Amino acid sequence: MYEPTRTGPSPRSPHGNPMAGTPSDFPHRSREEELDIQLAGHLAALLAVTDELRTLAPSDELDTASARLAEQVTRLRGGHAPARMSGTASGTASDPRPAALHHRAHTLAGRALVVAASRADTTAAILSAERMDTHAAALSDLPELSAAH
Repeated sequence: MYEPTRTGPSPRSPHGNPMAGTPSDFPHRSREEELDIQLAGHLAALLAVTDELRTLAPSDELDTASARLAEQVTRLRGGHAPARMSGTASGTASDPRPAALHHRAHTLAGRALVVAASRADTTAAILSAERMDTHAAALSDLPELSAAH
């Protein structure tokens, strides 16, 4: 009853398209390369938040942290330095932004820690954990956020 078609293979089939399955179809990256890209992204975002915090409340600790973060991003990006924020302080003592920035930085440091641990990057993992601790401590010292949570 059923008669199969006797035409050649379909263009969608790997047998009908001589280019299907070749390395040029799509870029290939190793798991380690993908994790490097992810980690560099999280650390670059953390660096941007750290730079913003530095404009609101300059400190030697934030200067050191931003330098270490920039160093790690540069290493992970094969020598390409991250874009950096420059600016002047525009906040006040009652400005809610420091609390939000510390919260964001804590979250980003946590994400970076997870990726650094999965790729066994001890240096980035230690830096991420230190940044998480620092931002957690800053959050507990800020009355407006600790009262809200």
